[in-house]
Amino acid sequence: MRQGRRIPQFVMIMTLGAAGLGGQTPPPTPAPATAVAGTPAPEMSTRDTPATFSTRVNLVMVPVVVRDGKGHAIGTLRQEDFQLLDKGKPQVITKFSVEKPGMPAIAAEVATDEKALPSVPPEKPAPAIPQRFVAYLVDDMHLAVGDLLQVRAAAKKHLGELEETTRAALFTTSGRGNLEFTDDRDKLLRAVDALQPWTSAASTVDDCPDVSYYQVDLIRNQNDTSALSVATSEAMVCLNLDPTQPASQQIAQAAANAAAGRAQSVGDQETHVSLTVLKDIVRRLAAAPGSRSLVLLSPGFYLTIDHRFDETELMDRAIRANVTISSVGARGVYNPDPIVDASQRVSTINGGLAKRQFAIQSAQANEDILAELADATGGTFFHNNNDLAAGLKQVAAQPEFVYVLGFSPQNLKYDGGFHSLKVVVKIPRGLELQARRGYYAPKHVIDPEQQAKEEVREALFSRDEMNDIPVNLNMQFFKSSAANARLTVIARVDLKQLRFRKAEDRNLNTLTIVAAVFDRNGNFMTGLQKVVDMKLKDQTLANLPTTGISIRNIFDLTPGTYAVRLVVRDAEGQAMAARNGTVQIP
Repeated sequence: MRQGRRIPQFVMIMTLGAAGLGGQTPPPTPAPATAVAGTPAPEMSTRDTPATFSTRVNLVMVPVVVRDGKGHAIGTLRQEDFQLLDKGKPQVITKFSVEKPGMPAIAAEVATDEKALPSVPPEKPAPAIPQRFVAYLVDDMHLAVGDLLQVRAAAKKHLGELEETTRAALFTTSGRGNLEFTDDRDKLLRAVDALQPWTSAASTVDDCPDVSYYQVDLIRNQNDTSALSVATSEAMVCLNLDPTQPASQQIAQAAANAAAGRAQSVGDQETHVSLTVLKDIVRRLAAAPGSRSLVLLSPGFYLTIDHRFDETELMDRAIRANVTISSVGARGVYNPDPIVDASQRVSTINGGLAKRQFAIQSAQANEDILAELADATGGTFFHNNNDLAAGLKQVAAQPEFVYVLGFSPQNLKYDGGFHSLKVVVKIPRGLELQARRGYYAPKHVIDPEQQAKEEVREALFSRDEMNDIPVNLNMQFFKSSAANARLTVIARVDLKQLRFRKAEDRNLNTLTIVAAVFDRNGNFMTGLQKVVDMKLKDQTLANLPTTGISIRNIFDLTPGTYAVRLVVRDAEGQAMAARNGTVQIP
């Protein structure tokens, strides 16, 4: 067995508070000036402004799972143990990390009650915040009725066995019956029971001839004359044309081309919707404060060359957001129709054989997307097996270690061309590698503002621990009534560890502090951002307190269980820190 996304439009929660997290690049920090003639500029001021992180232009990320002879993932390799080749040319690995998807990200600080005495322990233990988020995408647009019934049965069994700290969501490619992340198992099971096969207007039409999207690609994009010949032969039969008449061949071929045009329109739309849904779910998962997985249950769907850049963008987005995509081939063991059935609408036995062969090739080509997404993101591809419950159990088991290699291609041409990738482990020998197969070059220069916006989102919603800046997180809540509470999030930053830029008699730097609150199911609730502009005199910088400075963010909440994420970044050193917290307001 080989190892190895219509959803409603998500209200993007990345814009935090009134200030937001836009991607605009703020103007350079000006040299010290006077606010009023003869009045020195303040040494420190706080303002609201968009945050911008350094962008990683053309950085290609390559997740790699390395297993020993017994199939166990190993995590003891170092950067120098890997070699990465782009189109056969060795690349310099500029980013290297070892992810542990099953491990908690950061030990969380616990909020205290302002009214409680310091010596009095809390009445309840700290709440266990969600550790893992799994989004299940059922491809009801492409699943046959019988296969969907099998998916429902397997999903109900699997979802009933999830761990307490796992939050699950259920989405469909048609957008019907979506359920956001929840720990309510009954809601999940009811959502699974409500799954129904998708019936589009095009699927209710008995087209003549019946041309698959794969066959269309052969006809329109690959100039395969045999594919057009089979479609023409089928049209001859379904239109009841007399093959002895001279005009019949021309009529049949025109019908074949017309059917190919209709199939291309439907196929393009369905593939576009499927990829868009997958991107939206990855974007949603990127906002989940924990381990992130996407499980795609689908027979697969076909990608023409026009969709490959979108696929690469999907892979890149998932990799940057630490989202592992696994897939279950929901068709199970594929059995094509017998030759006698396949040949009923074609004029010759050879035409029937060719029609059957196209069906087999189409089924195989449709599964390519399932394998490619799993390989690219460190996931698992389960296929050619009717035990879908076992498949869900297998893909839900994350590898213990995932290496992430990053490199910046030199002299990259913006031509949309495919770049094959190969990862080699120098030593030891005899290891099995699962790695991204390749990527498509962008067709244009990446917009730095949009890239910066994505980087900001990643920083706040990342599960990675960041300790480049010494930061302490303290939280206190106060209940003003039975239904209202105030949460104070305090970030204490040691400025002495920061890098400052000298300008005349001042030392310049800018701190961006972002705090966000999530509910018990990892859904974003609210967030605030503050920017501290520092223009410190030499004496002030030398006499900074060892305790650092404190920046407060205040949130109005109702009683409940929450998770807090704090991110701090400085402009000059481009260093970052991140902390997690939990809040339980009775």
